Amino acid sequence: MKPEHPKVNYGKTGVLIVNLGTPDSTSWLDIRKYLREFLSDRRVIEVNPIIWQIILNLFILNFRPSKTAKAYKEIWMKDKNMSPLRHFTEVQAEKLSKQIGNEKLIVDFAMRYGNPSIKSKIHGLQNKGCENLIILPLYPQYAAATTATVCDEVYRTLMKMRWQPNLKIIPHYESEPLYIEALKNSILKKIEEINWKPDLIIASYHGIPKKYFDKGDPYHCYCHKTTRLISEKYSDIEIKTTFQSRFGPQEWLQPYTDKTFETLPKEGKKNILVICPGFSSDCVETLEEICIQGKESFIQSGGENFEMVPCLNDNDDHIALFKHLILNNT
Repeated sequence: MKPEHPKVNYGKTGVLIVNLGTPDSTSWLDIRKYLREFLSDRRVIEVNPIIWQIILNLFILNFRPSKTAKAYKEIWMKDKNMSPLRHFTEVQAEKLSKQIGNEKLIVDFAMRYGNPSIKSKIHGLQNKGCENLIILPLYPQYAAATTATVCDEVYRTLMKMRWQPNLKIIPHYESEPLYIEALKNSILKKIEEINWKPDLIIASYHGIPKKYFDKGDPYHCYCHKTTRLISEKYSDIEIKTTFQSRFGPQEWLQPYTDKTFETLPKEGKKNILVICPGFSSDCVETLEEICIQGKESFIQSGGENFEMVPCLNDNDDHIALFKHLILNNT
């Protein structure tokens, strides 16, 4: 008598939107755990791994968590007990599920670092019968340290699966018309809310070390392309590209956002609006680094008015963009 075959679910497509990640809480231990995973990624830190692990474990993971925890505490959503990035990514998935989800199409979300992990969500989707898997990394501008590391983790997970789904990874979308239109609309909405006219709009993107660019990473070009396309749609106010969040002593992409904030008032630019097109959800880099630290630095340097355009988060334009990207790849 032949043994019965184990029950297998099949015939469905899973969509997984993937953001950077977030600590589980603002505690020192959770922050340290998150930083260890993030800073151990060799796509993020491209130095000799043996030397780097010594530096990471002896110095950075003993001192950095306290500073990072303080930043997260400034922006933590206490009523929801989660970071804004986690909240908005959850809501994005929920709204997408309501619009395009059905018995055959399941929408979910994951984080590259922290929880919920890519691995756990891929296994979960397969258990639900997803034979096809669509991954949407929530990074409009491709970089090896962002989009590629999502791909790495997806591939690592699939390498250990006996029955692998068909896979499609949606590429960068820095010039997608719906994305540019959404950014333009967010600028217009913010300008309508304030009672002063900006002298300049700063488009601040997360930086990468310059040596990554020198090795051929296209990220720098994609950021400038996004800014150029926004400027073509909205030419009333000059838009300047800068790069934030540098880490360590090496040179990163310039001009630096923080240094720009310090020098603009001396150049007569005392009223500025800041937008962060590379972030799909408001997070510690936008809410703490820009809205708190950046604003304080600008005002102390002689600036008068400073506002930030919220990230696209879960607004209708953003969900429409994701829907378009996903349906074009199903």
